[in-house]
Amino acid sequence: MLARRQRYPLQALQRRSQELKLQVDSLLSESRLKGALDASKRRDIYQRCVQLKQAIDENKNALQKLNKADEPAPVGNYNQKKEEEHNFLDKLTHQLQELAVSISRENITEIKTPPEREEDDDSADEDEEAEEEEDDDEEEESEESGGEEEETEEEEKQENESHSQTSKEYIAVGDFAAQQAGDLTFKKGEILLIIEKKPDGWWIAKNAKGNKGLIPRTYVEPYTKEGSQDSSEEGSEEDVEVEDRTAEGEEVKQRTDSHWSAVRKAISEINTVDVLTTMGAIPAGFRPSTLFQLLEEGNQFRASYFLQPELTPSQLAFRDLMWDAKTGTIRSRPSRVSFILTLWSCKMIPLPGMSIQVLSRHVRLCLFDGNKVLSNIHTVRATWQPKKPKTWNFSPQVTGILPCLLDGDCFIRSNSSSPDLGILFELGISYIRNSTGERGELSCGWVFLKLFDASGIPIPAKTYELFLNGGTPYEKGVEVDPSISRRAHGSVFHQMMTMRRQPQLLVKLRSLNRRSRDLLSLLPETLIGSMCSIHLLIFYRQILGDVLLKDRMTMQSADLISNPVLATFPKLLEQPDMMDALRSSWAEKESTLKRSEKRDKEFLKATFLLVYHDCVIPLLHSTLLPPFRWAEEETEAARWKVIADFLKQNHENEGALQALLSPDGVHEPFDISEQTYDFLGEIRKNAA
Repeated sequence: MLARRQRYPLQALQRRSQELKLQVDSLLSESRLKGALDASKRRDIYQRCVQLKQAIDENKNALQKLNKADEPAPVGNYNQKKEEEHNFLDKLTHQLQELAVSISRENITEIKTPPEREEDDDSADEDEEAEEEEDDDEEEESEESGGEEEETEEEEKQENESHSQTSKEYIAVGDFAAQQAGDLTFKKGEILLIIEKKPDGWWIAKNAKGNKGLIPRTYVEPYTKEGSQDSSEEGSEEDVEVEDRTAEGEEVKQRTDSHWSAVRKAISEINTVDVLTTMGAIPAGFRPSTLFQLLEEGNQFRASYFLQPELTPSQLAFRDLMWDAKTGTIRSRPSRVSFILTLWSCKMIPLPGMSIQVLSRHVRLCLFDGNKVLSNIHTVRATWQPKKPKTWNFSPQVTGILPCLLDGDCFIRSNSSSPDLGILFELGISYIRNSTGERGELSCGWVFLKLFDASGIPIPAKTYELFLNGGTPYEKGVEVDPSISRRAHGSVFHQMMTMRRQPQLLVKLRSLNRRSRDLLSLLPETLIGSMCSIHLLIFYRQILGDVLLKDRMTMQSADLISNPVLATFPKLLEQPDMMDALRSSWAEKESTLKRSEKRDKEFLKATFLLVYHDCVIPLLHSTLLPPFRWAEEETEAARWKVIADFLKQNHENEGALQALLSPDGVHEPFDISEQTYDFLGEIRKNAA
């Protein structure tokens, strides 16, 4: 009798995937004749789509549970094969989804027009894909509505029976304003009686006045009389720390994060957000921006801080700035994380109401370990079209006169050993309230992309479609717009369509070629910035190396150093239009250099210093240049006019000398800090 062959779980799942692919291909072939198919045949194809989707999901779940230890013999590149198989199943799902939408559109012409649903004024201008999805949802709702009247009496009979089994008192941990008809509005601290817990996360509740309605489960927690007084009076921190409390009402654990104070500050401003939410001006998942609050605290999370050299634990030498005698410049330093990230777009971002004016749409990103911010916070501003206000776009590559603030290409470097290291993205808007003139910054959602899997292997370089969470990065289970998920009922494809309406961010991780790797290795071990400015940052680091390592008389000297470039360059990182001015001036000068001059590193550095003194130094201290203010259109326009006029004069006069000596050019009083670099005051202390 032949010995039974050993079973290889991954191989079995791969075979099952191929079988599913054949079925999908067969279904697609039939659908190409859908114009000649009758309604019953189309319904049959749609039903088979649903069944196939369920089979694919089962295979995907089984794949997720597989471990390398399940294999009877070693399998090479196991994790990579699992990832490829997962992508293959995702592709099949996408094909079925497109087919279902197509079939549904064909069916819509044969049924009566469903009742109109309340939508934003801008919905007619959404892209065709979103319109198709909404049509599909409306069709399913119209088909289901016929049976609702028949079920109403039965539901009323069952309500009293289920009440005694499922009803329980819960306490509201935040204010919630009704999103649409049927919702129950409540305030933080209000006691609600839960009548029915629906699987989609929307529960039926009754308040003290006897009013019933739907509420999101993320806004309530079990109410116990023993802890009721504490839970209702803990103050604003409870909104964020609700996940630290157990169902039995245990005491909230206090966070000890080094920058938790910024979160507290954001939560202290929740009253304004509550007002806007109640007015319907913003979705329920919007919050004060956590990363903006961190930036406002000081320079600890600014690029100017991370650009400075770091001391060793002994504080007697530089940890990440060393001299390479062989090359005559600073030594390159590899890091654990080094890659390029491209921001592509944001989709389905909810619109604020007419009572607030949006001044800026942007994404803030940083390295994060789930608890602490581990790098500078980098900001990229988004653009948008009035016809598609829910879609934000980024410039994949900034060249010429485009501002670096729009550069969607970002370099990421980190030497953190944290196994949970990842990138935290926070979508935000800067706004002004029309009625009060009050300014603020709101988070429109956030997402955390972990850079390593459970085995410590880096995630692959590819495009990621990331669904956004609402609330702050320290809240769990909050949705950006709870009214969307409430519609996630019915068939599997209805739920799929709902998921596609969820706010999402598209990003691409790109691996480095040799040239990019060499460039990034000259930067600090931890830094995030724009690719269009990387050459300017490298010049600064090379000049730092010359001054601190090569030219200093003695390594024990801690005297002030006379060097205007080192003293002022970090300020440019907080004034992106000034960085653009330097970038433009250097590009103009570089275009006039010979090929041999471009290969001479010392000549390039000397030329860069001349350009810097001609361009940046006069502008930084000109009284004509208004102070930099974030997201103030008039100030930004005024600053750029001054900068553009100055650069034009420099070009015409072949330098800044005439502008400096002109009686029209008024400058601020001289300050010694403009000239001196205090490296002991600027460098970063090692955290070890």
